[in-house]
Amino acid sequence: MEHLPPLNHESASDRAAQQVRLLSAVVLMLGIGLFLALPFVLSIGAVVFLPLTAALVLSIIFSPLADQLYRLGLPNLLASFLALAICLIALVAMLSVILQPAIDTFGQLPSMAQRVAQRISQLRGNLGWINEVNKQLLRLAGHNQAREVVLAGPSVIEQFVFATPAVVIEALVTVLMSFFLIESRLRMRQKLTHDRTPGHAGLKAARVMREVQDLVASYMMTVGMINLGVGVIVGVAAYLLGLGAPLMWGGLAATLNFLPYLGPLAMIIILSLFGLGTADTVLQGMVPAALYLCLHAVEANLVTPTVLGRRFTLNPVMILAAISYFYWIWGVVGALLAMPILLVMTALFHHVGRPNVIGFIFGEPLFPEDEPEPA
Repeated sequence: MEHLPPLNHESASDRAAQQVRLLSAVVLMLGIGLFLALPFVLSIGAVVFLPLTAALVLSIIFSPLADQLYRLGLPNLLASFLALAICLIALVAMLSVILQPAIDTFGQLPSMAQRVAQRISQLRGNLGWINEVNKQLLRLAGHNQAREVVLAGPSVIEQFVFATPAVVIEALVTVLMSFFLIESRLRMRQKLTHDRTPGHAGLKAARVMREVQDLVASYMMTVGMINLGVGVIVGVAAYLLGLGAPLMWGGLAATLNFLPYLGPLAMIIILSLFGLGTADTVLQGMVPAALYLCLHAVEANLVTPTVLGRRFTLNPVMILAAISYFYWIWGVVGALLAMPILLVMTALFHHVGRPNVIGFIFGEPLFPEDEPEPA
């Protein structure tokens, strides 16, 4: 008796694999389309989405602090209010430390600008032969200088006056939304924990939410302490060098250090311009910027990697891409929110699974299963 061929189990598994791959392709294309369309949607609806995003980030950062206050016996409402109040008090103190001396420094801007212009004219005089060569090349190429018409726009003061009411309203909405999100965290966790879904999905979601909050809050607290140390060192150095307003320089260095790569670069440029505008020689004017560059090199390459460890290590390309992406959408506020948003996305991908886009093109699964750890 001849044996009958087995049933088409192989073909059924192939069809299932094709269906999974088709579904993965649809998910990937939807994700790419959402990534491309999201900037335009978020920028157009910035009045709605920016306060909501900022409130979500603040609630993620300060929910662990509210939990600690709640464990000490404080009511949830009071613990949430105190956690948010600490944030606002620290922000107001930082702004007062930076802005008040900065306003006093504005009176020196005309003389500083004149001195910087003199330094630049000296450098241009030393390199005048380059300008002459450039003129000769343009003349040989037949380039004719054309007159440019510049339209006068609103001044900085006018822009500030027009933008102030909208900024105040968005700030109030952000604070209120942050408070309600922090206050409702316990109810949300209880609802997810007691949700009777198959496979304990609610319990897993509550655990992921708690771990994401702890990760982001731990990162921001650690980076805040490091930046505070940088600010103290810069303030002491500014006092010793006689720059004036050492608290302003320390607060500015600590605040800009929250913006990776771009913030220290902006600090170097500010110190260079201020040094050239106040010092007697170019070499003496570049001393503050050179000292800050040495401090930043030690902090970025030795202190921060040692303190944060591998758990918080992020790809520099991803950091710059996130800063550029959210700066394009929301400006400076978006650049400041880029790092917390990137941390949240990284923590979520750690639990959900990182999509294998390159491998998917060559036939691998989009979300490969994690290999079991050895015993």
